Formats: sequence, C-alpha cells, structure tokens
Amino acid sequence: MRTRRASAAGGASRITNDMNYWDYIHVEELLALQGGFDDDEQKVGNDEALFIVVHQIYELWFKLILRELTSARELFRQNPVPDQKLASAARSFRRVVTIFEQAIEHFRVMETLTTRDYLDFRDRLIPASGFQSAQLREIELVLGLDDALRIPLGREGSYKEALKTADGAPSAATRRVEARLASGPSLKHFLYEWLSRTPIDGSSEPEGVVSFLRSYTRSMREENERRVQMAIDKALTPADVERLRARYEAESATAEAFLLAEDDPAADEATREKRRAVRAAIVFIESYRELPRLAWPREVLDRILEMEQAMLIWRQRHARMVERVIGRRTGTGGSAGVDYLDQTALRYRVFGDLWTVRSLLLRKPSVPELEHASDYGFRVEDSP
Repeated sequence: MRTRRASAAGGASRITNDMNYWDYIHVEELLALQGGFDDDEQKVGNDEALFIVVHQIYELWFKLILRELTSARELFRQNPVPDQKLASAARSFRRVVTIFEQAIEHFRVMETLTTRDYLDFRDRLIPASGFQSAQLREIELVLGLDDALRIPLGREGSYKEALKTADGAPSAATRRVEARLASGPSLKHFLYEWLSRTPIDGSSEPEGVVSFLRSYTRSMREENERRVQMAIDKALTPADVERLRARYEAESATAEAFLLAEDDPAADEATREKRRAVRAAIVFIESYRELPRLAWPREVLDRILEMEQAMLIWRQRHARMVERVIGRRTGTGGSAGVDYLDQTALRYRVFGDLWTVRSLLLRKPSVPELEHASDYGFRVEDSP
C-alpha cells in the first residue's frame, strides 16, 4: 500500500491510500505458503505443489462456508426470526451449495496425479490426514452433526483426539474446534426451534399440531388406498395386490409413528412434543407452500436440503478421487481410507427430518383443506 498527499477543494490537502491488487489480497504472502515440509519451495515438485495448493484452496472455501453458516445460525437464533430476513438465509445456503459445487470440481485437478506421482511424497504425510481439517470439523459442528453418528478415524476414540499434536497436547486445530463448540448451539438447533414455533393451520397449541397430523395421516392412508385400487384396476394378481397393500400399510404405520413422534419409545413427552411440532411444521410448509407467508420458509428448507446434498456429493466425490488415485490403501492418518470416506457420505446426515418428510408428502389434491388459510396471506398494514 502506498500513501500520498492529494489536494482537496479550497487548497487543503488530505492523505489518501493507493490500494494495489497485490497488497489487498496479499499475493506475495499467499505465494510463499507452498514450501511443504521444509518450508522450501525449491524442494517441492510440481505434483506435491499441486497437492498443497488444492488443499489450501479447500481451507479457504471452508472459511467462506463457515462465515455463511454462522450468519444463518445467528439469524435463526432470533425469536422471532424476522420474515424479511429469510431471503438472506436462503442466499447464504445457496452460496454454500455453489462453493461445494466448485470444490467438487477441484477433484478433477487432483486426479491429474497418477498413483506413482502421489506415492513419491505420500509417505512423508504420515500421520497427517485430511481428517485433521479443523474447519471441516467446524462446519459439521455449526450444522449440528450428531456425535453419535461420527466414525472414528482409527485409534482415536474421538475426533478431538485426532486434532491434538503427536504428544497429545492441544493444537491450533483443537483450540479452533473448542472455540467453535463454545460459540453456542448449532444451526440445526435454532432452525428446529424456529420450526417448532410455526403456527399449524392457525394454532401453535400442541392439540392443534396433533389434530393436523392426524388429519394428514388420514389423507396419506386414503392416498395409499387409491394406489391399491389403481393396482386392482390394472388387473394385478390378487397376490400382488395383497403384497402392495401390506407394503402401503407398513408405510402408513411408519409415517404415522414418525409424524406423531412415536418412533422413539425412549423419548419423554416433552421431547416428543417438540419433535411433533418440528415435523408438523416441515409437512405444513411443504404442503401449503403456495400460501404467501410460507413461500420463503419453504425456500429456506429446500436450500438446506440442497446444501446438505451438495456436501454429501462432495464427500462421495472425495472418496472416488482417492480410490482412483491410490485405491483402497489405509489412510495416512490410520483410517480405513476409501471405506471411511464412503461411510461419512452415507451416515453424516444432519437434517434427517427434512429428508424423511420427502417420503411423506402428498399430491396437492390430497392434502387436507385448511380452516385458517387466510392467516398465511400477505399482511396488510392498517391505514393511519
């Protein structure tokens, strides 16, 4: 940055700063960060330099994702959440989706490494691992990944253990994660709190929630009966019809247990009541999304699903890149390698209720009629 003196109106002078591109984004500092183990880029080959740069870019993308997720979490922390701010949340989630889509493309660059190229420097990485990316763990924490779903990397009993130094001391990564944990509950926590306050057909009372859910499950059963009748009309054999009827009956029973929060016998009544409210809200918002005041809530839910989908695809693409370059070797950090990565893509779901409800949604003609649809129209301010 250069400082110069410029003339202002009336002959006075003022100090201005001439900002250069290279100063603003710290080009020289960035270009000096690819020195590898010895902090000497002269000792780093082109293949290793590629490996370093791609992972550094990932960490920068993770930083942006964390900023967007944190902003969205703070928005949903409010009670009530301002309706006019939902567009901002949807935009944050869409940006995260776009970043993950870009990150997925980076695996194509990594795949220009042949197996032999990577093996030339891979052993020097041991016991380092991408598992030790504190920012990736932070993303999982901000989203609200349940610790019970986590897959151990190897010998460590906790993901926090993998972030410590070789002698077991806290590292910059552990301090970063601990600070994130101390920042408060997750986006999922506040999102579900927001959903649980959604008036269901004009009522926020538990009785109103249950009444709506029972009406909805009756409509589900009627829809399934219609499908069975279609099978009969198409002249399926009696045995096929009975198999289909049993399948639909099992689906209806499972759906009803889920919506009424009876799928977890160990849950207490307060927990079940909160889950019913959240699940009813998701069904309600998705089923009546044409109502003006439900349009943006529905957009938010759809963007969240899109965001989690993008992250899952990123995990799956990561596994395929690793398998292509080095096969199914044990990971440098001691993990099961590709098998570990595949399992994270299958198990690391945060917003499970949003995914489950997709199996329960009905055609528009089949959803129950609302008694208080007018409550979800545009608000008209009183004239002075």
